[in-house]
Amino acid sequence: MIIDCFPDRLISQNNETFLYFGGTSYLGMATLPAFQERLFKSIKQWGTSYGSSRNANVKLAVYDEFETLFSKFIGAESALTVSSGMLAGRLVIEYFKKNKCSFYHYPNSHPAILDSNSQSVFENGFLHPDLTNAIKEDVIIVLDAMLSSEVYPTSFSFLEHISEAKQITLIIDESHSLGIVGPSGEGVFNTVENKNIHRKIMVSSLGKALGLSGGIIASDVDFIEKLKQENLFISSSAANPAYLDAFLKSKALYSLQMQKLKDNLKFFFSELQLSSKFKYDVNYPVIYCNDESVYKLLYDNGILIANFKYPNYEGLMSRIVITANHTQEDLLRLKTLLQKII
Repeated sequence: MIIDCFPDRLISQNNETFLYFGGTSYLGMATLPAFQERLFKSIKQWGTSYGSSRNANVKLAVYDEFETLFSKFIGAESALTVSSGMLAGRLVIEYFKKNKCSFYHYPNSHPAILDSNSQSVFENGFLHPDLTNAIKEDVIIVLDAMLSSEVYPTSFSFLEHISEAKQITLIIDESHSLGIVGPSGEGVFNTVENKNIHRKIMVSSLGKALGLSGGIIASDVDFIEKLKQENLFISSSAANPAYLDAFLKSKALYSLQMQKLKDNLKFFFSELQLSSKFKYDVNYPVIYCNDESVYKLLYDNGILIANFKYPNYEGLMSRIVITANHTQEDLLRLKTLLQKII
């Protein structure tokens, strides 16, 4: 379906209107009028885009201000913005590819943080044997805080069973947790602790729950300063400064939208019993289903959900997404239909 405007809670095409439960705008910021007005003001100050290198002799103050606030928000020492979440992941991976280290990935991790020579953390249901031997080495382990087909944060318990001979750099993609997981939407970065972790790095898109244009990397000061000297960073355009400024001046709006989302989840999941065809958690705004008949049933009843082939998903991925902008009437209509599915 090709449409000519951003999909919020409604999609219209050929004089037909659907309720839309898809996308990734969990907090509904992309179409929130108050946030748009704030962004318009920021554009007047910072322009529509900034195509210069961050290392140029003229520097914009908004970057340091945003990165300082963001690092405090998630509990990191330092942070660095880039033009996209994909670039955030690739910049970090390319940095470590120059060093002598081994790459491992948690199953179904996002392509942005995958190295072509990476091995799975698990082999035949057990930790990869190279992670349990006594050989001293640096290892890079990458994973998504929220995997593309899961509704609970990834468990980091497997780290406890990795050999103490390994010095671990842990790279966490928070694209689908930032803004909606944690008491204030700070994600999981600051909750992950393990004696073998030498360095923790968070990468994320800012374009999902937060509704911003750009990506973010957060870690210790030393690592972030090293990334700033990488050719890939120096030669890249910066994140859009107007969006960063709008975020800085919209703290109250984000808090309001997060509370609306929590209220919507509480209303929707109250006394709800779904078929085993669905994977869901009452605290997370995405419901997964691998039964293709569900997509058709909802479509025939005027509800459109996300349904497409995702790179690390076996079949078509169906995602039912609840946002802060859905009304209780919207939610009740969806809830009534889903309860009929056995």
